[in-house]
Amino acid sequence: MKKLLIIGGVIIAIFALIIVLNNQSNKMKVSGNNPYGTTDLTQPTIDQLDDPNYQNIILPDELEEKIASGEPVTAYFFSPTCPHCKEMTPRLMPIADDMGVDIVQYNLDEFQQGWQQYGIQSTPTMIHFEGGKEVNRTVGAVPDENIKLFFDEVVLK
Repeated sequence: MKKLLIIGGVIIAIFALIIVLNNQSNKMKVSGNNPYGTTDLTQPTIDQLDDPNYQNIILPDELEEKIASGEPVTAYFFSPTCPHCKEMTPRLMPIADDMGVDIVQYNLDEFQQGWQQYGIQSTPTMIHFEGGKEVNRTVGAVPDENIKLFFDEVVLK
């Protein structure tokens, strides 16, 4: 019986250590490279903080200001838990870089108001704004050819 209690205690101690180390790791990530302006982030967002494909995050107020200024802006609305976003983002960002398109990324998990404010029905959604108004949008994990076409015909025209 003593052996069983010792083994059980060791297992509990190991799980507690794992939880403490994970919390410490999350605190370090959130305090370091964190463009969100808050430390109260969901775990999927924390997991993406180091991902090179999610380094152009925009805050809601900043996006509103850019749109209101009338300057052209292309916004990519995503969710860190969306499987279609996880598939499309690693294709989208290199294409945007190659074509010289600046895309700001709006995390709908962290900024829920974006769903209604921008009429987002599903993720991923990419919207191009000019003159303070929406010019065009593409919805879903579209093929590379469609991304390039959107950039050529809408963003870079």
